[in-house]
Amino acid sequence: MTDRLFLDDAYQRDGLGTVTAHTPEGGIVVDKSLFYATSGGQPGDNGFIAWADARLEIATAVKLDAWQIALIPAEPQPLPPVGAVVEQHLDWDRRYRHMRVHTALHLLSVVLPLPVTGGSIGTEKGRLDFDMAEPPEDKTELEEMLNALVALNLPVTETWISDAELRANPGLVKTMSVQPPMGEGQVRLVRIGEGDAQVDLQPCGGTHVARTGEIGKLRIGKIEKKGRQNRRVYLHLDS
Repeated sequence: MTDRLFLDDAYQRDGLGTVTAHTPEGGIVVDKSLFYATSGGQPGDNGFIAWADARLEIATAVKLDAWQIALIPAEPQPLPPVGAVVEQHLDWDRRYRHMRVHTALHLLSVVLPLPVTGGSIGTEKGRLDFDMAEPPEDKTELEEMLNALVALNLPVTETWISDAELRANPGLVKTMSVQPPMGEGQVRLVRIGEGDAQVDLQPCGGTHVARTGEIGKLRIGKIEKKGRQNRRVYLHLDS
């Protein structure tokens, strides 16, 4: 099983890992991954790894299964040998923008408390698809509500519950199309706010900022109709 360093500390930019295997496609399996692996609408991280006198650019990271992560080189080059210890270095600016957008989308699901049918995260914007027959009446009001939550600078924390506890509390799951990963015996919950000021709690395996104030000002973009009961809402970082 690959140890997911990005879950231990989303702000860690550099770290070590040992190569445990190569995939037939040229991926590098590591025992510890600083690189987030593509899932849940969030792209995999990029950056580079280094070992001995060599350096290799990493385009992304992917899950091989529920347990292992492979780093994908940007170009075909000699790979670090199995057993090599590699230094992992993130493209931090890109990762941090993903963290801001991902956390902002959690807030979007707060001000639009409807079932989520899909989503995507980028460096400048993200979007959620909602089971929503009619578009919001007042986009400006939604934007103001979002930025008010950002301004509260609420803490973003995590807790873990068992698979059985999640099955007993299905209301925690907001997404209709993607179910939270289960099978390891526990599921990670991301909480925004605390105590009486808690505004959100939902299963999520992505990376997030530590406080909502880090997100910065938000702007709601296009709201598109994507089917009879589906609306796509775009959310932009203003800086």
